[in-house]
Amino acid sequence: MAVPEISVAEAHRRLSGPVPPRLIDVREAEEFAIAGIAGAELLPLSQWPALATEKLTDPAQPLLIHCHHGGRSGQAAAFLLHHGFTDVTNVAGGIDAWSQEIDPSVPRY
Repeated sequence: MAVPEISVAEAHRRLSGPVPPRLIDVREAEEFAIAGIAGAELLPLSQWPALATEKLTDPAQPLLIHCHHGGRSGQAAAFLLHHGFTDVTNVAGGIDAWSQEIDPSVPRY
């Protein structure tokens, strides 16, 4: 199953809209402490599927998933799509691209 993917510019546009999607960060807590996007919720991929099952309960809710570069978030998005979620999008390039293209105040690591 192909995972839908958008650029950080498109993610920023959607997050700034009147009804923003839920932004899920699947990096680890140590990474989240270094750099984050305002409003993102930390659900580390290492704690899936238990954490995802507990915290993500509406399969129709729009979700943007991001990580450092897009690999782990792609895995998380694929998991959700496989389990019946219908509006899941991977943020290509992750927080690294966000730092370079959207908000240079976000530290790169």
